[in-house]
Parts: sequence; C-alpha cells; structure tokens
Amino acid sequence: MFPVESIIPGIRASLEANRDVVLRAPPGSGKTTCVPPALLDCHFLRGKKILMLEPRRLAARSCAAYIARRMGERVGETVGFQVRLERCIGPRTRLEIVTEGLLTQRLLHDPELSDVGLVIFDEFHERSLACDIGYAMAVDVRRALRPDLRLLVMSATLSTEEIAAHLGDADVHTAEARMYPVETRYLLMESVAPISAQMAGAVKRALPESAGDVLCFLPGEGEIKRCAEELRDLSGAVVMPLYGAMPKEEQDRVLQPLADGRRKVVLATSIAETSLTIEGVTT
Repeated sequence: MFPVESIIPGIRASLEANRDVVLRAPPGSGKTTCVPPALLDCHFLRGKKILMLEPRRLAARSCAAYIARRMGERVGETVGFQVRLERCIGPRTRLEIVTEGLLTQRLLHDPELSDVGLVIFDEFHERSLACDIGYAMAVDVRRALRPDLRLLVMSATLSTEEIAAHLGDADVHTAEARMYPVETRYLLMESVAPISAQMAGAVKRALPESAGDVLCFLPGEGEIKRCAEELRDLSGAVVMPLYGAMPKEEQDRVLQPLADGRRKVVLATSIAETSLTIEGVTT
C-alpha cells in the first residue's frame, strides 16, 4: 500500500464538495500513480475526463503505462497519454496524461475544457513557462466559465499555503511516508578534470562499495555520452544513458529491471530527479 492511499478519501471528499485541492506527498509515495485512477468514479465527474499534466514526456508515457498495467489494461483504454508527436488515447479514455504545453493548446481550442472535470498539475514545483500559463488559464476558466471544474495541485516540495491561498482557500492534504536513512559521501573534486571523467571515477568507486543500481546525474547529453565512453570497459554492470532526445523505446528500457539480473548504471539528466522513480536504485 502506498502512503498516499490513506488520504485519498479526504481528497475525494474535498473535490466532491467543489473544493480545489493542494496535495503534498514525498517522492515515491504514490501520488502520481494512485491518486488519479482513484478519482475516476467520483460523482462530480459525471462522465467527464481527468486531465493530468506532467512536466516531461518520459514521465507522461511511463506513468500512463504503469497505471494501465495496475488496472489490467493497455495504454489507450481507460488511461492514455499525449506528448509532442505522440498520442495514445482511445474512445474510452477517461484519464489523459499530457505534457504541459498541450494544455494551453487545448484551452485555445476549447476555452471551457468542456469534456474535462478535473485538471491535475503534477510535480508543480518544477515550474516552467508552459506550466504557469496553463495553470493561470485553468484558474481563470474555473472562476469565469466553469465553476464545476476542479483543480488539484500535487508536489513533493511545495509551499502549500501559498498555492492554496492563490487558488482561493483550497483544501490542503499531506501524506506522510517512511523516511529511509541516507548516507552521504563527499568525493574530492578534481577541478581540472572534466565532469564526465570525475563521474566515471565515482561510479567505479561506488559499485564495489554498494549493492543495487547506481543513478548518476550529469548536465546534458554530451556529458552523458562522454561518461559512458569512460565506462565502456566497465565490468559487472550495464551502463544505460537517459536523456530527453533518446528514442522512447530506449528510455522505457532504462526503467525496467534487467532480465539477467545485472546491475544498472543509469547516466541521466535532470529528467530523473523528481518526475521518475527508477526501481532498484540504491546509490
């Protein structure tokens, strides 16, 4: 059971009472994958859809796949997604997971969001121009055109009071999760060496001193490729890059455990900082 599941009845009650909701829950507590499908049978929807915004394409696709799998369905049935240049939504889809810019386009074509009963802003703390515009327009639609349209803002790190006040005294729900001990080790920084080489050295040190998979953050695609080259002769683990421009099949493969049980070294951009949970990572 995910920690957030214990507060879902309260969230449903707030939304049924036509209250906007701000949800703060720790990473990995299930807010992205548990809350939206649990709201599909709410009375206030009355056949309307839930539209959930994700800041990144990979997160939107993987989230839709995970929720659909838990429901025993395929993506494009009850749960679908739409990102730039890719759409997997069917006639029975009631939970649409989209990237932020698509909400603005949708509002321009349908200012009332006539087929939507709830808009969810996930990982709201990441903030972007597209997210802020979509949020402002959705708030305006609720106040001026659709008083029955509910808004739900979710984040792990969020000033709930400020957002709740901006929404107009929204209800705030907080989920508590078990916090696991974290050991921090600082390595000496070799200022003359490229960051890719320093990261490769850190990986080679971390692997024998730990168990499980290793997740490394690098500034961009170039640094990731150079670090992967530094680790080309690495034994005992598989090096797997993860960045936005990769083909989606390769991105999805990074999120799955290796069939042969080998350890993974994931070299990622900030795409994996908050929008994704990669199972098996311990370092």
